[in-house]
Amino acid sequence: MNNSTIKLTARQSQILQIIQTSIARTGSPPTRAEIAQELGFKSANAAEEHLQALARKGAIELVSGTSRGIRLRSQDLQTINDARDRQRHLPLAELSQLLLPLIGRVAAGSPILAQEHIDQTYHVERSLFSREPDYLLKVRGMSMRDVGIMDGDLLAVHATQDVKNGQIVVARLGDDVTVKRFMRRAHTIELLAENPDYKTIVVEPGEPFAIEGIAVGLIRNGFQH
Repeated sequence: MNNSTIKLTARQSQILQIIQTSIARTGSPPTRAEIAQELGFKSANAAEEHLQALARKGAIELVSGTSRGIRLRSQDLQTINDARDRQRHLPLAELSQLLLPLIGRVAAGSPILAQEHIDQTYHVERSLFSREPDYLLKVRGMSMRDVGIMDGDLLAVHATQDVKNGQIVVARLGDDVTVKRFMRRAHTIELLAENPDYKTIVVEPGEPFAIEGIAVGLIRNGFQH
């Protein structure tokens, strides 16, 4: 079963769209309070009830302990062992889906989509994303915990250098690649963690720095071992 076959009420469909739009714009899902405000609910509890219903139907997954702990779910996420051979023989039903490379550890000095960085390839429903991703990045660490991005999750990334303040980005700092919230200041760039245990990274002018893309979705990796 996938999001196109799950039967949702009009209100549930509306909330799912709000979640997708929020992720596409900022890289993170909305809070209950933001959903309530968007729909004119008197309290966040009403939004919570609809989220619980969406979770029961399998349209989303709720993560406890964080106000933005909402994940989109792909019931049809499947690993493809030999992606190139498989792509030549895709059934028509699968042509509406995306074939996305999963990026593991990124070697210093080489493009993020270099072949040696691709661990495997996944088939993902196109309908999960309001903005099309170019690749999946396996999240390492818990620096973005408070927006529901956990160690081992698969972050869907749209490759672009056009980024706005407040968006969650994939950034390259020297030899390292990191996922943080982007904030441009007068003379520096700040990369903000969503976990008080992690310090803000300040990028000074002249430091080696590049934006690799923006977060447009999040999928729990069901193939972790």
